[in-house]
Amino acid sequence: MNLTVQFPRCRIYSYIKRGFTLLAIRLPQEIEERLDSLAKKTGRTKTFYVREAILDHLEELEDYYLAASRSEKNLPGIPLDEVERRLDLAD
Repeated sequence: MNLTVQFPRCRIYSYIKRGFTLLAIRLPQEIEERLDSLAKKTGRTKTFYVREAILDHLEELEDYYLAASRSEKNLPGIPLDEVERRLDLAD
């Protein structure tokens, strides 16, 4: 399965082989330079830092785009107390 996604600041290519997904990302030169510098200073790979960034921010992106989608469809919001109750977080 192959997939290409275009974002304003990068392009992501993806394909799946043997249960793993490989991504090729085109980044602005400034971001690539920062990522390369960090990798060299720490002895880790650029792949490590890209993976960490995705894992750290994916849930936030999911939440944001779900909320934006609900807003665009004029669906009613869910009050905080109801969210807490559904997640069993209420006091």
